[in-house]
Amino acid sequence: MRPRSNPSRNTPVALSEYRIERSAPLHGGLLPPQSLREHYPNRSLAVAVAIKSVKDPTREQVRVVHVPTGEVVFQTGAAEPR
Repeated sequence: MRPRSNPSRNTPVALSEYRIERSAPLHGGLLPPQSLREHYPNRSLAVAVAIKSVKDPTREQVRVVHVPTGEVVFQTGAAEPR
């Protein structure tokens, strides 16, 4: 099976890549701003970065999504208002 391409990066996306989704901006200086735009090679790393990207994971929502399937594999906090 060939990796799918990601038009925003112009590089192949491996089947095990994960991305972090969050509507609110980053709060702290622990992570570079591009952290939420990158793809991560494994679920554990993506979850760790996602948790570090919020002040309070019990009150703020951040999601880790499996890129090829779009499945949310990890989520924190309350649902964001629509």
